[in-house]
Amino acid sequence: MGEGRVLRIPAAGRAEIVTEAVPDVADGRFRVETLYSGISAGTELTYLKGTNPYLRTSWDGGLGLFTDGEPAIEYPVTGIGYMQVGRVTESRTAAVSEGAVVAMTYGHRTVHVADPMSERFVELPGEIDPMLGIWVAHMGPICANGLLHAAHDVYGPAAGQLGDGVRGRRVAVTGAGVVGLLVTAFALEHGAAEVIVVDGTPSRRRAAEALGARALDPEAADAPLTVKQRWRHGPGDRGADVVFQCRGRPGALALALRLLRPQGTVIDLAFYTDGAEQVRLGEEFHHNGLGIRCAQIGRVPRGMAHLWDRERLSAETIGLLRARGSALREHLITEVAAFDDAPALLVELAERRRHAVQAVLSA
Repeated sequence: MGEGRVLRIPAAGRAEIVTEAVPDVADGRFRVETLYSGISAGTELTYLKGTNPYLRTSWDGGLGLFTDGEPAIEYPVTGIGYMQVGRVTESRTAAVSEGAVVAMTYGHRTVHVADPMSERFVELPGEIDPMLGIWVAHMGPICANGLLHAAHDVYGPAAGQLGDGVRGRRVAVTGAGVVGLLVTAFALEHGAAEVIVVDGTPSRRRAAEALGARALDPEAADAPLTVKQRWRHGPGDRGADVVFQCRGRPGALALALRLLRPQGTVIDLAFYTDGAEQVRLGEEFHHNGLGIRCAQIGRVPRGMAHLWDRERLSAETIGLLRARGSALREHLITEVAAFDDAPALLVELAERRRHAVQAVLSA
């Protein structure tokens, strides 16, 4: 039995690193020592802020309902995080060799002993920057799944390629955080005719432009008017073919609906911890016959699970990193901090005293 360090949230507004026991490597398992651990400024900070719905309600997985009762998760919350890259330092399984660099989702900790029968791991090719590997196991598949939902919206289960919903089409993205910028890169890589990213932060708009998209400031211009003046399909038919909504604010969803052409669809990848009271379903949603599809990583589109599992979505992510890794490294990873600095970093991000597109902990 050894020891490692793990990030813990003991209460709302606080974060700390504590020591935890690490079991010996039993037959069939392997030990990973963390190289990099990516911070999700969305999901993870909801635990720090105390806004995650799991902290206040009970989740019934069988019914698919949040219900009154004991909270699904209580403080202290240990081991949050789903963007880890580590090196295998001991292996007692033929599934992976010592020395391999793997992407996994075991939380912000320095050491992890994994069971390949119950945990996913993706071995990274040697030419991929290990720091970019933080997106391979989970975050990249989240974004790829958004494109898959767009493809399904056009072709149903007959969609054969990830880019079938964006190729040759005019695409808008609301929100230029990690999800929005990775979706932008995926859409451009898979042949979108044009991508417009709408975000209020200048540095994030610059990142979108560096990736090859156009960028609009929703505060400085009427984005829906600009988009609909630029993208004309026919009389009374203007706007984006598809919008990927990637910011967890109801105003962003309301904006996404206004960017669409009639009968278009918003592919929603956001997490609305406070609900979405600003979404006005009596306006463009109703009059233009629009659609909203939730694209969360727990489900690929109906009828496609036999073709598109998490492994294939990870493979698509590796393909994106091979093609555009240098640009993504330069423009998305904006903060690299030591693992021991994680508590202060998370608090500063939650309090908006520090801003990052993608923050990474280096162990």
